[in-house]
Amino acid sequence: MVVVPLAKPADASNTAPSARGACSMSWVSIAAAGTLAAGGALILCGKPRAGLVTAASGTALIMLDQQETVSRWWNALPGYLADIQDMLGRVQTAVDDISAQRERLNRLLAKQPRPVAAP
Repeated sequence: MVVVPLAKPADASNTAPSARGACSMSWVSIAAAGTLAAGGALILCGKPRAGLVTAASGTALIMLDQQETVSRWWNALPGYLADIQDMLGRVQTAVDDISAQRERLNRLLAKQPRPVAAP
């Protein structure tokens, strides 16, 4: 394992505002993770309503913390839905083809006489 030393900033006053912002963001992340964990624990303990409400509030905290990521996902969602719809159309076509082949095979097998077994 390689250890890389981190350089200390020369002027601490330049990093104070960003450090405060990172600190508040980390508290939001910690609160969201704790809320999600508590929700999971409540669900496992047999209190599904309270667990779902707690997990939903944790999810809301994460969404507030990661607004840019949620925005990118929301904007990409229509493309994903179009891809899924295209794939489902292909699957439907394949199922229709297999169904038609099964019907043809059933008709062919119904027309052929069955061999009689010798006693």
